[in-house]
This record gives sequence, C-alpha cells and structure tokens, in this order.
Amino acid sequence: MSSIKVRHADLSTQRDAAALLEIMESYALGDTGTGLSQYTRNHLADRLHAIPHGFTLLAELNQLPIGLANCFMQFSTFQCRPLLNIHDLAVLPAWRGRGIGSTLLAAVAEEARKRDCCKITLEVLSGNHGAQRLYQRHGFQAYRLNDTTGHAMFWECPLRQ
Repeated sequence: MSSIKVRHADLSTQRDAAALLEIMESYALGDTGTGLSQYTRNHLADRLHAIPHGFTLLAELNQLPIGLANCFMQFSTFQCRPLLNIHDLAVLPAWRGRGIGSTLLAAVAEEARKRDCCKITLEVLSGNHGAQRLYQRHGFQAYRLNDTTGHAMFWECPLRQ
C-alpha cells in the first residue's frame, strides 16, 4: 500500500495520544483478552512521551492511524553501540495482511540506521506465527551468541507495587 505514511507521533497532542490508545487497546485485547487497564489508559501517552530514549511511529492511511511501533534506544555492550528495541508493533485487525507491519519495520530500520544502531531487537510470542513470519521476512531470527550456549530466552520477574 503505497499511500501508507509513517511518522513520529507527538504524544503530547490529543490526536496522537488517542491513536496510541486505540491501537494499543486493540493490541492488548488480542494478546490478553482483557485490554489495557484503566491506569494504563489514563497514563500511557504521558508516560511514553516523558521517556527521552523512546519514540512511537504511527502508520497512517489518509491520516487514519492504523498501526504503530513503540521503540526504545538501548545499548549493546558486546558491540559497544546503541541498539533499538521494538517493544510493541501493532496493526489494527482490519488492516493486517496488507503490508502495514512491513512498512513499519522498514521505518524502524531507517530510524535505527540514522541513530547508528548495531541491531534491532524485539520479542515475539512463540504462538504468534504470523508475526514470526513477518519478522523473519525482515531478517529477524532467534538470538544466539554461539551454538553451544543456545538461543536467548526472554524472562521476567514481576514486581509488586
């Protein structure tokens, strides 16, 4: 879809904050079945906007927001260079399968090159085969340092508030 435009979101504006919440709510419903918490709906745009090493790219068709990538700058100690992590890549369900994810990934890669990043990282659920195929088409693969240590695994330790 050549008319898809990707731009940096300005989450301090009502329009872009609303787009973020609409797309993230849809994304969360698909992954968790419950959507975003009320706290997250109330604070997500402001909290993301306040992070100096993060940014959101919005994919739009005729100024209608249909997808996004929430990204954060990190650092690779082994390569001693910045890296870019895609924390969220989401496309509204009605627009999936039309190249929006590929368009967003290309925009993320362009941004990473501008920032002299050595790589782009992301996480994907083992059951999300569609996303895995998309990422593989763009050169992503499971991370491993060498054959003897195996693939990296993404773990978490939730903290109580």
